[in-house]
Amino acid sequence: MIKAIPNNLFVLEMANNHMGDIAHGLEVIRQFGDVCRVFPEFSFAFKLQYRDLDTFIHPAMRGRDDVKYVKRFSETRLSRADFDALTAEMRANGFLTMSTPFDEPSVDVIEDQQLDMIKIASCSFTDWPLLERVAASQLPIIASTAGASLEDIDRVVSFLVHRNKDFAILHCVGEYPTADEKMHVGQIDFLKARYPGVRIGFSTHEDPANTDIVKLAMAKGAQIFEKHVGVPTDAYPLNAYSASPAQVRGWLEAARYALTVCGVGDSRLPENLAEKASLRSLRRGVYARRDIQAGETVRREDVYFAFPPEEGQITTNDWSKYASFTAQAPIARDVALSATNTQYVDVRSKVWDAAQRVKALLAESRIVVPGGVDLELSHHYGIERFDEVGLTMLTVVNRGYCKKLLVSLPNQAHPEQFHRQKEETFHVLFGQVDITLDGQTRTYSPGDVVNVEPGVRHAFVSSTGCIIEEISSTHYVNDSYYTDEAISANPARKTLLTYWMS
Repeated sequence: MIKAIPNNLFVLEMANNHMGDIAHGLEVIRQFGDVCRVFPEFSFAFKLQYRDLDTFIHPAMRGRDDVKYVKRFSETRLSRADFDALTAEMRANGFLTMSTPFDEPSVDVIEDQQLDMIKIASCSFTDWPLLERVAASQLPIIASTAGASLEDIDRVVSFLVHRNKDFAILHCVGEYPTADEKMHVGQIDFLKARYPGVRIGFSTHEDPANTDIVKLAMAKGAQIFEKHVGVPTDAYPLNAYSASPAQVRGWLEAARYALTVCGVGDSRLPENLAEKASLRSLRRGVYARRDIQAGETVRREDVYFAFPPEEGQITTNDWSKYASFTAQAPIARDVALSATNTQYVDVRSKVWDAAQRVKALLAESRIVVPGGVDLELSHHYGIERFDEVGLTMLTVVNRGYCKKLLVSLPNQAHPEQFHRQKEETFHVLFGQVDITLDGQTRTYSPGDVVNVEPGVRHAFVSSTGCIIEEISSTHYVNDSYYTDEAISANPARKTLLTYWMS
């Protein structure tokens, strides 16, 4: 028995197409074995249906040929020995084995046969006595959702999750055959979004000649596919929704094509050097606007951008708020900036590392941060000294009043400053912090409140790392005055991150 449901699993549903004829059933399996062997990128299972007819059919209804399904189930009855022969033939042809039980005694048979998986039919999706018996087994479960309400699906998913079952659910439309406009393949998207972590598949009953639907389902991210199959003969013609071996071959070829076209979906593509070179040739290069001396920091006003770029030149794609360039040699006007005449430092990794440490401190404090709040890093003397001197701020609201969260990493100091207009109240939420007001230093702990009036010089440092809730009057960008004027003279002392919480 398998221990888990494989991805890209194709389930061939025999149902009653063995027609109660064991020789015909064996031939069905062999012919589809020949088809499936040429698609090694997929996994395959053959599926039967089990009913304990002596107890499944009400005593008063037995022998009633005027009742459609009673007649069909009775006429296609097979013995346990017949079903054993069918499952043995499935294994001999490389198929995983599974069955749909419609009653509890049938689950006993599945376990006794050591089949690989159990299928829950749509009509049994909320058959709770059957679900309890199936959940008591150790087998993976695949369940179809045709006709189920959203509440039904929520309940069944919760039932299986809480029992730690390996399971998948299938989008399914219970009309046989299903018209194209009723396929609603978009339900795969809906189920994936509503039940993250649950594998979603597709049980299909469209015209067997249609090979477009499986491509759409594959592109939507379905991982399991189910179809009724059969082998037509003069005695046993196929119904309108069961596929012949030739039609299944076309179905699988369409799925193979979709799998190839969809390509990598669980990670970013590997680097394509030809693609990279082609795109680089279309970028703008960075050129000196004036003569630049060795040792100078190159700023935006010192350069211009123009096409085409030279070989090895720095391009606009390298120029960002995280990048700094220092001339290593004299650069004449209109000369390209490159690795040979400049030193390029990208501080993005430092910024991201700082953001992750702030995130970890917030998690440790168990302080809930509103979603979508920007993270503002203040690196007063540059990002290289952020661990020594700096602060992280999250502005929750800034109107007639302002609320911020101030995050100070361990041993990080906030330099002395004052405000002419803003009045602040600091409420210590986490950690200990030494706050200095007009030269007087005190240590504060969680729960302590400190008022800072306009004009009061204030600075702080935390050996443990701390989080302070700041409540104040409106914050104005030009209302922060640092004792060290070199900080105010640094125009690149702040970095704003929007997507930092993911």
